[in-house]
Amino acid sequence: MLSFFRRITNSKAGVVITFIVLGVIALAFAAGDITGLAGNGGSLSGNAVATAGGTKITAADLRNRVQTELQAATQEAARQGQQPPTMQQLLDQGGLQSTLERTINSLALEAFGHDQKMVVSKRSIDGVIASIPGLRGPNGQFDPANYQRLLADQRLTDAQVRTDIARDIIAQQLMLPTQGATQVPEKLAIPYASLMLEKRSGQVAFVPAKAVDTGAAPTDAEQQAYYRRNVARYTVPERRIVRYALVTPEMVKARAVPTDAEIATAYNQQRSRFAAAEKRTISQVVVADQAGANALAAKVKGGVSLANAARAAGLEPAVQTGVTKSAYAGAGNAAMADAVFAAPQGGVVGPVRGPLGWVVARIDKVEQVAGKTLEQARPELLAEVSKRKLQQALSSTRDSLDSALGNSATFDEAVADQKLATQTTPPLLANGQNPDAPAAQSDPTIAPIVSAAFQMSEGDAPQLVPVGQDGAFALVALGRVVAAAPRPLTQVKAQVVADLTADRARAAARKLAADILAKVNKGTPLAQAMATAGRPLPPVQTAGASRAQLAAAQGNVQPPLALLFSMAKGNAKLLEAPNNAGWLIVKLDTIVPGDARGTPAAISGARGSIARLVGREYAEQFARAVRNAVGVKTDAAALARLRADLAGNGAGAAGN
Repeated sequence: MLSFFRRITNSKAGVVITFIVLGVIALAFAAGDITGLAGNGGSLSGNAVATAGGTKITAADLRNRVQTELQAATQEAARQGQQPPTMQQLLDQGGLQSTLERTINSLALEAFGHDQKMVVSKRSIDGVIASIPGLRGPNGQFDPANYQRLLADQRLTDAQVRTDIARDIIAQQLMLPTQGATQVPEKLAIPYASLMLEKRSGQVAFVPAKAVDTGAAPTDAEQQAYYRRNVARYTVPERRIVRYALVTPEMVKARAVPTDAEIATAYNQQRSRFAAAEKRTISQVVVADQAGANALAAKVKGGVSLANAARAAGLEPAVQTGVTKSAYAGAGNAAMADAVFAAPQGGVVGPVRGPLGWVVARIDKVEQVAGKTLEQARPELLAEVSKRKLQQALSSTRDSLDSALGNSATFDEAVADQKLATQTTPPLLANGQNPDAPAAQSDPTIAPIVSAAFQMSEGDAPQLVPVGQDGAFALVALGRVVAAAPRPLTQVKAQVVADLTADRARAAARKLAADILAKVNKGTPLAQAMATAGRPLPPVQTAGASRAQLAAAQGNVQPPLALLFSMAKGNAKLLEAPNNAGWLIVKLDTIVPGDARGTPAAISGARGSIARLVGREYAEQFARAVRNAVGVKTDAAALARLRADLAGNGAGAAGN
């Protein structure tokens, strides 16, 4: 979730959301995911769920924050084309508790900072707001109109946002030095480095399930008993028969062919677009004061590139490519446009007074664009008008279906009215597969249709479901729910016999492996114990590695090797082989302790690895100490009530 919030700070919709989730910025440095730091239990007065440093966290406030996180996650899922999360999923994953913890940590750090006489200036807060990419205007500078619009859209006030930013800045100033304390002394690193150099070796024997006798063929009674004990193996999950009617762009294509009159109208409405025009590529820098702008302009006119001169002043140039004079004037003012479009290519203009300061601009390119007649513009207008009419036709069909459903039309009535073709699926699982045809691949194009059907109940009204990225959609109705049920024994008899035989083989192989293991642990060499099994078994293999090799494998470690590093020297243990193939006997023969004192590279590597973790550990300890210092209390009963309320109203929360 934290990486998601970082991403949405670059979008206009995500800017304010980021700031109203307390701690996302402040605790991103190390303490954002601190858990297990709950304060003292007990009951709090009023409707407070918790208090931190004397500041109450009300149930309403915490509810809003949780709903904001869900809304942000829903927007991210939609952007990635994924199924949106539900409130219940967020709660099941600890979203309520983690949101409370972040809120408590942020408030506690703020209270501690105030106790230490820390303050945040208005200028610092202004700088944070102005630096948000999503709030920049066409000229690359902060646009107050964008900011005010976002405040209105999110139903926030400037004071609320500024309070949260100030709180986050204090938290950053407190946490950064703590996390930055990543120096690890050599004496602390040596034991860890030595441990990584430790080597272990041993032997691995394999007792395959196919190497043992499974006895006589299972009788009918044995098959029936096994089937009853393992009936879940042969149970087909709930399936659903889905009725649907597709509406695709191809189906309405005939209604989207533009007429000559429509193309001519589109041309006349956009005459300025097809008229001859001069377009320029312009690099510009906006400087707050005229003196600074004069100095920057002098450097550029003296031969320094605009980019280098701007960066030397702590600024960054904005580039507008292929812009017309009217468009440039609209983003700035007429005086700027007159000056910039009067200069030759390569010329430097300014300083000129702009809406946000003094503008110094360089004309990078001048391009004369020839005008187009109606016939010359026809191909692109034909494509544009066709696309627009196609979307209008799809939208019209969708609106008609939606209106019919709103008037209680049935699936069949709505389909007949629009002359659509009805399709019916066989009983499908939630993943779109047909268990009666296991070899057939599920159709990915109807995955959204099946998903929607599995969210419906029998008797629910049909739904309109988007399909694909081209505007296609489907009218979906739930035909019938086929309840989960076991297949009859007669249908799965061959599978039952195979499973029963395989289970017998695994059990017999385990007994044989356990007998061999007992002999080994009494002192018999592994190879000798394998030889006394009375049946041909694979030869014993050797195995060995260092802890460093296991760490380098990043979790892709063979189970026998991993087991070697959790055993005592001389011991043997039993391990089930992958894919139920049999049993492994693992014996640890030697342990060679590591000694890193003469290996500077190993010590340096250990210090680096520990340093990446020690900052977080210090941050967690600091956060805990801050909470203890300012005082934190939580009301478990109030939190439980809020959780129940959110779970009961999860659907509504997601849409807020």
